Amino acid sequence: MSEPRRFAILGTRGIPANYGGFETFAEELSTRLVGRGHEVTVYCRAREGGAEYRGVKRRWAPAVRHKYLETLSHTFFSTIDLLFHRVDAALYCNAANAVFTLAPRISGIPVALNVDGLERERKKWNVLGKTWYHVSERMAAWFPCAVVSDARVIQEYYRATYHKDSVFIPYGATVERASGRGTLDALGLEPCRYFLYVSRMEPENNALHVRESFEQVDGAVKLALIGDAPYAKDYIERVRATSDKRVVIPGAIYGQGYAELQSHCLAYVHATEVGGTHPALIEAMGRGALVLYLRTPENEEVAGGVGLGFERRELAERMGQVLEMSEAERAAWGERAAARVREHYSWDAVTDGYEALLCGLAARRKR
Repeated sequence: MSEPRRFAILGTRGIPANYGGFETFAEELSTRLVGRGHEVTVYCRAREGGAEYRGVKRRWAPAVRHKYLETLSHTFFSTIDLLFHRVDAALYCNAANAVFTLAPRISGIPVALNVDGLERERKKWNVLGKTWYHVSERMAAWFPCAVVSDARVIQEYYRATYHKDSVFIPYGATVERASGRGTLDALGLEPCRYFLYVSRMEPENNALHVRESFEQVDGAVKLALIGDAPYAKDYIERVRATSDKRVVIPGAIYGQGYAELQSHCLAYVHATEVGGTHPALIEAMGRGALVLYLRTPENEEVAGGVGLGFERRELAERMGQVLEMSEAERAAWGERAAARVREHYSWDAVTDGYEALLCGLAARRKR
C-alpha cells in the first residue's frame, strides 16, 4: 500500500455527483482513494450537505453563474483556497483550467491535469470560448507537472500537436446490473421495451437527432431521453417539441434511478460527437446494455467490436435492426460489452493509475 498522502481534486462541480462525467469521476476516485488510506479534498460549487461525503472532505468556492465564466471562476477561487490549504498533490479536471495549474506548481504543490476531450469543438462555445480552449491546450502542455488523457486518441493528439507525452488513464464504470425498477415504473417504461439516451442536452450530443431518428421507427417501444444542461434552454425546447407519445423526456436522473434505466433498456444510444472517453457509454456497457454508438475515433476506441456503430444517417436503420434481434442476440452483445469494461475500464484499475501518478508526484516533490 502507498504511503498515505493528502490530495485535492479541483475543476468539477463537486460531490456527490449530480451533473456529469467529471463529477462522477471525482466521487468514484476520491472515495476509493480515501478507502486506501489517503486524505482527499474535493472542491465544490454548491454549498449543500456536510463538510464530508463518504469520508471525502468537501470545500466550497464561489462561482460566477455565467455560461462562459462559471467553470473558470470557480477554479480560480478554488486555487486561491488551495494555496492556503496545501496538499501533497492536486488533480485538476478540464483543459480550460490549465492556466490555474501554474500557481500551485510554482508554490511547490505538484499538479496533474485531466484534459478530457477537444472541448473547443463544442457548438455551444462562441469564438472567444473556442479560442480560450485552444490557448488552454497549449498551456496544458507546459503548466502542470503531468497531463492525463482518458482516451488514446486524445493522448496521440497532444503528442502530435504539442509534442507532449501524457499519462493514459481511462474512465471507469461499474460492471453489474441494477435490480430495482422503481424509476421505470415512475416513467411508464417496461424492461427491454425502450431505447435509452443519456447526456447533457447540448447540440453536439445530438439528442434532437436521436429523437427524430426514433420517430422514423415503427413499433410499440419507447425512447427515454435523459439529461439536462444549464445553458441550453432553446435547444432543449426543440428536443421536447414532439407529438410522439412514445418519447419520454423527464430531465436529468442520477444515482440508483440512472443505474436502473441503463440496466433494463432495450439498447443504449450514444450519439455524442465531441470529447474523450464518454462516461455514459462505458457505464451503459458495464450494465450489460447493447450499445449503438456514433462512429467517432473516441467512441470506436471504447465500443468498437462490442457495440453497433452508426453514421448519422444510419441511426433509424440501426434502431430497426435492434427491434429485429432476438433476446439472445441482444444479450450476447451486452455480455461482450460488460466483459470489455471489466477488462479495461474498472474503477479499481483507474484508481490504481491515479494513485500511482499522484503519489509519484508527491514523492518527487519531497525528494
